[in-house]
This record gives sequence, C-alpha cells and structure tokens, in this order.
Amino acid sequence: MRRPAGRDGASTAMRILAAAALYFAIVFGVGFALGPVRVLWLEPWLGATGAVLCEVPLLLLAMVLAARWVPRKVGLDGSLRSRAAMGAGALVLQQLADVAVGIGLRGITPLEQIGHFTTPAGMIYAASLLAFAAMPALVKARS
Repeated sequence: MRRPAGRDGASTAMRILAAAALYFAIVFGVGFALGPVRVLWLEPWLGATGAVLCEVPLLLLAMVLAARWVPRKVGLDGSLRSRAAMGAGALVLQQLADVAVGIGLRGITPLEQIGHFTTPAGMIYAASLLAFAAMPALVKARS
C-alpha cells in the first residue's frame, strides 16, 4: 500500500531532486572540463570517435564515484526507485545543459545536436548518456 505524499513523500522528493542536481553538477563539471581537451587537442589528432573514446572512461569513473557518494551526501534512501529517479532527473538536467552549451558556446542548433547522435562519436556519446542515467541505480553507496 502506498503512503500518501505527506511530509515523508515531500522530503524524499526533495532529496531525489537534490541528488539529481548534485550528481548532474559533478559529472557535467567533469565533462565540461574535459570538453576543451577533447575538442581542441584530441579531435584534431585522433578524430571525433577516438577523442570520445579517450574521454568516456574518465566520465564513467566520475559517474561511478558520484553515483556512490551523492545519495549518502544528501541522505537519499538506498531504494532502487529513488536512485533511478536520481539518474533520470540528472539526465533531464544534462540534456537541458547540453542544448544550452551547444547553442551558447558551440553555435549549433538542437537539430544539429540530435543529428550528431547518428555519427559513431554520437552513438558512443548516447551510450554514455544511458550509463549516466542508469549509474545511480547500478551502483550502491558504500556504507
């Protein structure tokens, strides 16, 4: 039987939102720091696909570490549902930020950003986005 969304429900929802925002901020910050290295240094040398393949392991490490640390930091319960909601919320924030950065810093339209997913580098990026969303549900915070 479901509990009514009273004080405990609101508290859980706020913790999920806080966890999603913090998880997003950490991983996006790592990606934002790595982005110029990938675009300005690795892409001319290795091509877009090679550059993304170099970046992804570092992003996956950031995802695992953040997905373990953030729920504990914000007091999120360890339930699969809460951790999955954290990942989904972080993905929404990430996509909003991706569009904003694409338009503001790179001068590309949302349609061009979507078109990027059809390239090999874009497919790797899409897989990393799925990992980003799923990671909180896949890893459990260490006690």
